[in-house]
Amino acid sequence: MTTVVVTSAVVLIIGLFLVNEISSGVLRTKRTAAVAQVEVGRQTAVNALSQVDSGDINGISTALTQVTSDLTETGTKAGLFTISIGTANPAVAAQLGQQPPIPAELQGTVSRGNLAVQYGRIDRPGGPGQVDGLIVGAPVTVRAGEFELYYLFPLTAEQATVAIVQRTVLISGLVLVLFVALITLLVTRQVVRPVRVVAQTAERLAAGDLRQRIKVQGDDDIGRLGKSFNDMATSLQRQIRRLEELSRLQRRFTSDVSHELRTPLTTIRMAAEVLHASRADFPPELARSAELLTAELDRFEALLVDLLEISRYDSGVARLETEPTDVRAVVNNSVDASRMLALRHGSEIEVDLPADPVVIEIDPRRVERILRNLLGNALDHGEGRPIRVTVRAGQQAVAVTVRDHGVGLRPGEAGLVFNRFWRGDPSRSRLTGGTGLGLAISLEDARLHGGWLQAWGERGSGAQFRLTLPCKPGGELESSPLPLEPLEVSSA
Repeated sequence: MTTVVVTSAVVLIIGLFLVNEISSGVLRTKRTAAVAQVEVGRQTAVNALSQVDSGDINGISTALTQVTSDLTETGTKAGLFTISIGTANPAVAAQLGQQPPIPAELQGTVSRGNLAVQYGRIDRPGGPGQVDGLIVGAPVTVRAGEFELYYLFPLTAEQATVAIVQRTVLISGLVLVLFVALITLLVTRQVVRPVRVVAQTAERLAAGDLRQRIKVQGDDDIGRLGKSFNDMATSLQRQIRRLEELSRLQRRFTSDVSHELRTPLTTIRMAAEVLHASRADFPPELARSAELLTAELDRFEALLVDLLEISRYDSGVARLETEPTDVRAVVNNSVDASRMLALRHGSEIEVDLPADPVVIEIDPRRVERILRNLLGNALDHGEGRPIRVTVRAGQQAVAVTVRDHGVGLRPGEAGLVFNRFWRGDPSRSRLTGGTGLGLAISLEDARLHGGWLQAWGERGSGAQFRLTLPCKPGGELESSPLPLEPLEVSSA
């Protein structure tokens, strides 16, 4: 488009210049020839009137009539013309009859003894109406008196010539612009088509089809681009397959180890339960060891359960078992399950629920696991301060926030809390004995529902986690009924 626009502008400028120059040249040639014709005519009139006295009216009229006839019959390269003779002698003027009208300005110039040229409207030769013309006047001074000789040249032929030139320039310009546009289109297609092929191939590669390659033709820049792209695609395919194989081995290793550890873990737990049941008969240090053994076995078993769950997500076999569920009931169950932990932390759990039921399609087991993980995390880091759980429902989504007023998060940690085995402060004592996988599993549970699980935190101001779930399975979320940042912080 840029090429076509620029070409059109250049053609327009050149066309206007050519038409103007040609028109000026045609008129200039016409004017030169006309002036030369008038000079010849004036000399003829001088010769004819030099033998006539000023008092011989009939002789003057006869001589002027003869001059008009002789000059009209002569033709030069100036083209057609009409003769008009002016005189101040009324008797001679009456003898000559009606003459073609001459502009007063031109008459004044000629009457002062000067040759004058002027463009104007003149009578069409041999027909009605007027046309554009060139009027040339010259004074004729002889013994018979002062006369004015005028030549009226119609510019019809010149206008036709200029019109032909204009049409020719216009048609040539349009043909040139179309030709340039065609060439530009062909060149652009030759250049853009390989780029489009590269873009389409890249899109298919991004969609997961790693076998896509570009057909390379030639050794030019486009060919080298295609070859480099194919080399990159081959390297990516090799690396991705290698990573997929490593990931598959890792998932298999995690799953196999988790399953294999359950058998010895069951035997160890049976022995530990026997020791734990008989700890009253043991010395204090042995009794404490039995209690620690049971607690660590519980934690180890929880870690195995979480590892198995993570392996299901990694393998893509996790499935939802949805049913219409009142979110308020799920929240109450999670809070009730965390009451004992809250007492151990010295924290109080406050619940803000809507008055009306909030029924949506969810997997209640997974959502309750999310909330229990969020509550456990909040109690671990809440510094014994109250924990607040809020539920709000909108037309498209339902949101649950868990707010604590503990140590909070440092800048950048809100995006790390859902990483596997990530610890905000490893030196802190934890009463829950978490595995470091709870929030990672919660995030996968939320994504399985098509929802969001997000975190906000500020050092010294606590943290808030927000779970947003669509009201209908498969629904896409655009916003959440609750803000991620607490209102008391955002309004401060």
